Amino acid sequence: MIKKLSVLVGALCLTSSVWANTQEKFDQYVADLKVEAQAKGYDQALIDSAFATVKFKKKVITADKNQPEVVETLETYLPKRVPQWKINQARKLYKEHKEILEKIAQEYGVQARFIVALWGLESNFGRIQGGYPVISALVTLAFDGRREALYKRQLWAALDILKSGHITLEDFKGSWAGAMGQTQFMPTSFNSYAVDYNKDGRKDIWTTEVDAFASIANYLKQAGWNDNLTWGRQVKLPVNFDNKYILKRGTKTRKEWLNYWKESERNLADWQALGLRRADGSDLPKVDVTAALVMPDDINGRMYLAYDNYKALMHWNRSYYFATSVGYLSDRIAYPKL
Repeated sequence: MIKKLSVLVGALCLTSSVWANTQEKFDQYVADLKVEAQAKGYDQALIDSAFATVKFKKKVITADKNQPEVVETLETYLPKRVPQWKINQARKLYKEHKEILEKIAQEYGVQARFIVALWGLESNFGRIQGGYPVISALVTLAFDGRREALYKRQLWAALDILKSGHITLEDFKGSWAGAMGQTQFMPTSFNSYAVDYNKDGRKDIWTTEVDAFASIANYLKQAGWNDNLTWGRQVKLPVNFDNKYILKRGTKTRKEWLNYWKESERNLADWQALGLRRADGSDLPKVDVTAALVMPDDINGRMYLAYDNYKALMHWNRSYYFATSVGYLSDRIAYPKL
């Protein structure tokens, strides 16, 4: 028993020593960041207030290093991400906010159902925004070092948000990764796309729904959205279909992915000639529209002809599952009997 207690005490002392060393390094890192912020021209008062409450968030590192690698297929993913209750809630909230949603949709050229779908999938219609202090989360992730440059860019963007007065430091909360508000924008995305729709002087994606709606619409518009198109449609392939026509997978950058998109992209008439049909077996629409053939899983899984708007959804989050779930929820909002 005494030996076991000695081992336990030794382990606790070692843990305490490691933590003290980490804290010391973190404190020095924060001090260096403050000097760098000064050199970038940030006001001293802003620097002092923003960094005064910064703490090393061990849970942030744990969350970053232990993201679940669940083996999913689209068949298992969609029911979890877009359950019937979320579809019902999306349709209910669409009706409640229909007037302002349609106004924003017309102004930005983005169908309202896609605004609601992204709102629902990103933050459960504003209910789940994250409770981590954004500055602490970003400093912790930058300090961790694996993606320091990325998170330092986000940190400077976060300081710009505070400098502009869009949110108070006390209320500046988000996910462990620094994604914020009802739109779950990262700070750089906020600075590029957030909108002060109600003209109160603040781009408030946290508590002002119309700002969140307009910010989502503005993001999609800037990403090339075309409201004359939908997002895509599920299709059936003919027997012995040549896989060379499917958009290639495993791309590391968006530029590479877009190049592969071009290789797959064809007019719907050409896809019809290659034997593709709608999911119910009927002919493809006879419209002059191009699409790429997207395979979220493998050749035995669901296949989609994706239109240009799919590229905008993939700009938001380069995940076939995410982009497809947005399209699926938007369809269920518009066509509840699907």
